[in-house]
Amino acid sequence: MIKRVLPYMRKYRINAFLSPVAMVLEVLADIGVPFLMSRIVDVGIKTRDIDYVVRTAVLMIVVALLGMLMGILSSFMGAKAGYGFAAELRQAAYRKIQTYSFANIDEMSVPSLITRLTTDCNLVGQVTMMTLRMAVRAPSMMVFALIMAANLNAELAKIFVVAIPLVFTLFAVIFRKVHPMFRKIQEKIDGINAITREDLAGIRVIKSFNRQDYEAARFDERNADLMDSTIRAVMWIILLFPIMNLIVYSVIISALWFGGHQIVAGTMLSGELMAFTTYIGQIMMSLMMVSMYIMMATRGRASLARIIEVLDVNSEIIESEDPLKSVADGSVSFFDVCFRYPGYRDDILKDINLAIRSGECIGIIGSTGSSKSTLVQMIPRLYDVSHGEVLVGGKNVKEYDIQTLRDEVAVVLQKNTLVTGTIRSNMKWGDENASDKEIIRALKQAQAWEFVSGYEDGLEHRVEQGGGNFSGGQRQRLTIARALIKKPKILILDDSTSAVDMATDAKLRKTFSEELDGITTIIVAQRIASIEDSDRIIVMERGAVESVGTHEELLGKSAIYREIYESQKGGIAQ
Repeated sequence: MIKRVLPYMRKYRINAFLSPVAMVLEVLADIGVPFLMSRIVDVGIKTRDIDYVVRTAVLMIVVALLGMLMGILSSFMGAKAGYGFAAELRQAAYRKIQTYSFANIDEMSVPSLITRLTTDCNLVGQVTMMTLRMAVRAPSMMVFALIMAANLNAELAKIFVVAIPLVFTLFAVIFRKVHPMFRKIQEKIDGINAITREDLAGIRVIKSFNRQDYEAARFDERNADLMDSTIRAVMWIILLFPIMNLIVYSVIISALWFGGHQIVAGTMLSGELMAFTTYIGQIMMSLMMVSMYIMMATRGRASLARIIEVLDVNSEIIESEDPLKSVADGSVSFFDVCFRYPGYRDDILKDINLAIRSGECIGIIGSTGSSKSTLVQMIPRLYDVSHGEVLVGGKNVKEYDIQTLRDEVAVVLQKNTLVTGTIRSNMKWGDENASDKEIIRALKQAQAWEFVSGYEDGLEHRVEQGGGNFSGGQRQRLTIARALIKKPKILILDDSTSAVDMATDAKLRKTFSEELDGITTIIVAQRIASIEDSDRIIVMERGAVESVGTHEELLGKSAIYREIYESQKGGIAQ
């Protein structure tokens, strides 16, 4: 995994190199202080050489200050490298997600992707910083302190032969237990994000049905599950520290006992014992730091694996090596098209064969679940066919440059999404170079100028997140205007007039017939009134084309169309 993500550290490689170097220098300073302290006791104080005491004390302070400076530099560079690395990973993952097809996103799930871009990336950054600092400091401190301790008293240093293997055995047992737990914790965070996103997006529905208690109970169940999983993992970690303390105190007591006897026997000096016990503390503290690092690295490894999964997903949308850079016209053809979602056994689109002429206005209608939306999403390659081919301008859509294809195919999806900003900034999604005159013209065509012109700030009117400060019908008209600004060869309206009133719907149909001459217009609708003036209407049923014809022709030959028409006509009459 490290080899897979190492290129994302390239921008911060200098910081990544200097941080551990500074940390080693800090460790050397920390190791030197106890030795200088022992010389003050065993030489300066013992011989009552005040000058020696002062000189050595000053040197000890200088060494300590240099160590502190190296520690600060190491922390700064480690943080910059660690969190910079996380930022690069996050950016790469985000860009990768932008290449996903709708099928890839459905498979990974939006809440899980959010967790991976936030929680997992942050944790990887934290672990990277710890790797550059703690993972260098702990073993360096342990090795150098062991050398110094052995140099002071090799006989007494034998106590580490028992203590250190015991500690590492303890680490191995505990972390073998907690490693799989951390992966489950991240997956349960996905679950929390999923229910939070769903509830906040549908808060109005929840309140209107008085389902707050029900949703709160659902959230509490997942929240409690996450808490229980986290506590189970943490309990193993908590168990580690008292056992570690027991080992540390046992080592110190042993050193004082045997060292005291050596002082009495005259084979060890008092200052040397003081330095030795300090090195014991440094060694055992290093072992505890190792345990903390391994705990975080275990979580980080699980998070890194989840990020790599995002980076390694092969999008179904693969561009041709020599893609076409222009679309000849707005004609669309489907040849033996079948489609199934990843992991599903059955096709939801079956043997679709259609030919739509450039500039034609086509209506698509059918019962809920007849795959009308999926069919039109094949045209701009939001999904790719499982079998067969889709042609635009006489060429297979897979032969086009993705950006070129989508610039010529404007899609207004069922969910009318506006982004935070202004009306003008939202309209410029269609064409970033569009003038105010062009924006106003598109707004008029989409019947949106009638309410936009009423705002004091006009095109600068604020758009809140998701367009929540507009009604459903207003959002639909704004998204239609945004699509029209693209001046596409093909315009797809996927049930995008369902929230507008009948009068506005009629005005929109008039615009489509009179002002969009030459643009292939495909309207997916639930209301026959929205498509009855179309050149042709496609009736779909259970993922297949049931009939094709004009409004009058379908009334005579399609039982499904006639049933929809009569039910809607009856509803209006009542």
